[in-house]
Parts: sequence; C-alpha cells; structure tokens
Amino acid sequence: MELFYKLYDEHEKVKVRFIGFTTEDTRYDFGIIYTNMFFGKPLVVCMQTGRSTLLDPKDIEDIEHLQTVFRIQDQQQALDLAEFFKSALPEMPFVTEYD
Repeated sequence: MELFYKLYDEHEKVKVRFIGFTTEDTRYDFGIIYTNMFFGKPLVVCMQTGRSTLLDPKDIEDIEHLQTVFRIQDQQQALDLAEFFKSALPEMPFVTEYD
C-alpha cells in the first residue's frame, strides 16, 4: 500500500513581494506570494513569526480573523494591519479551481 497519495504537485513562477513597515507601536515584515493557486488569494507570511494565511479583500475586513491568524492582542494594531493589506493586496476576482 502506498503511504502518500499526491493531491497536487504544481510548479508555477510567482511574484513575491517582501515588505517591512512600522506603525506607531509595531514593526511588521511580510512576504506576500501572488499565485494562481488557492482561488487567487495571495499567501501572506509574517517573516517574524512564520504565521501565514491566505487573504482576500473580505478576509481583510474581518479584524478578528486578522487578530487570530497573526496573534495580535491589540485591536488597533489589527486595524492598522488591515489598512496596510487593503493597499498592498490586489482585488482579485474569484477563480474556480474545482469543477
């Protein structure tokens, strides 16, 4: 019996953006991977903690989601981060990956 069943194995040249910035209270360092996978949602990686998530414009509006994913205690910090993501992440149309 085979131990692993491959679900997908895609190779893709992607655009990656590394950006560091500060607010009044916090420094952030992110890698943003723009890919055609994952329904077109960019993969956002916090370079300081290694936490990552897929984000689209609706996800950015959910402040509690941002707080949970990036383990941010202060709501104002999460609002600042949401404001940054609104300008940094493109609005991408929904892409169907499964029939």
